[in-house]
Amino acid sequence: MRLGLNLGYWGMGNDHHNLELAVEADRLGYDVVWVAEAYGSDAPSVLSWIGAQTTRIGLGSAVMQIPARTPAATAMTAATLDTLSQGRFRLGLGVSGPQVSEGWHGVRFAKPLGRTREYVEIVRTALGRGRLRYEGEHYRLPLPDGPGAALKLTVHPVREDIPVYLASIGPKNTELAGEIADGWLAVFLSPEHAGEQLGHLSVGRARAGRDLNGFDVVPSVPVCPGEDWRVCADAIRGYAALYVGGMGSRRQNFYKDLAMRMGFGAAAEEVQRLYLERDYAGAMAALPVEFLDSIALLGPVERIADRMQAFSQVGVTTLSVVPMLQDPTRGVETLRLAVEALDLAGVS
Repeated sequence: MRLGLNLGYWGMGNDHHNLELAVEADRLGYDVVWVAEAYGSDAPSVLSWIGAQTTRIGLGSAVMQIPARTPAATAMTAATLDTLSQGRFRLGLGVSGPQVSEGWHGVRFAKPLGRTREYVEIVRTALGRGRLRYEGEHYRLPLPDGPGAALKLTVHPVREDIPVYLASIGPKNTELAGEIADGWLAVFLSPEHAGEQLGHLSVGRARAGRDLNGFDVVPSVPVCPGEDWRVCADAIRGYAALYVGGMGSRRQNFYKDLAMRMGFGAAAEEVQRLYLERDYAGAMAALPVEFLDSIALLGPVERIADRMQAFSQVGVTTLSVVPMLQDPTRGVETLRLAVEALDLAGVS
């Protein structure tokens, strides 16, 4: 099992700190650094900046939003980043959610599975430098009855195949990730509750005639070291409450649905109710400490090592840590401690 670093969103006043973490992760031998986007900073610009100041670490988008770009534009960006970084880019994609897709990008959220399948097919055709001819339900290239030409990418990527990852939460989306992607970007993955999700991945892999060998399972996992793991759990309450309570609408929140499938149904409903009523402190307090512990790395280094073993045993191949400490010095210390814990776990 390898270590990755998830830096989340940029432009929140912590950019210098995030760059310091990326440079330290590169020095420590972390496998990849992931950058997110929503409706603020965009992932490719930030990854280009990080790539210019690192030498070895992989550069991953977690995720580039499918409704934000045409498939051809995504292929251009992926090829450019891979060329500039000498083969370090990993393309993470996701459909986002209805509020962002329709409210920010003006793209209907309907039929996300079909759109994702077609999108990935077109991106891979373009990256393979084939002429873009495609007739699907959601995309047609070139447009019919017009002057459009079947063009091919003029940039030569460093690698023949740039790895494609899908971020998914629901069962069908997770099956699709197993079927058409090279890796899965997961959130709230718990070793104690991972069987169902990994089962969906296996169904998708089997549909493509493959198994999980060589497939990259990449959960983002908050990490907070300290003497008392219960005290450490408090540091991730804001992070977890935002997703369970505030990501999406009252009717459609994929993260809340996942927490419910994990057995925390009543608590998830209460967290969402309080969060949408803007009682953020109440929403954070309503999160069971057992839920927080199941999705994070908390406590002394030995306890974190035990949890790393548990993640490895269920099939995680890249553990992407999310440091919960905003102080730059402590953040760097957390990255070093995670390497120490991985050595203790004996799964590196």
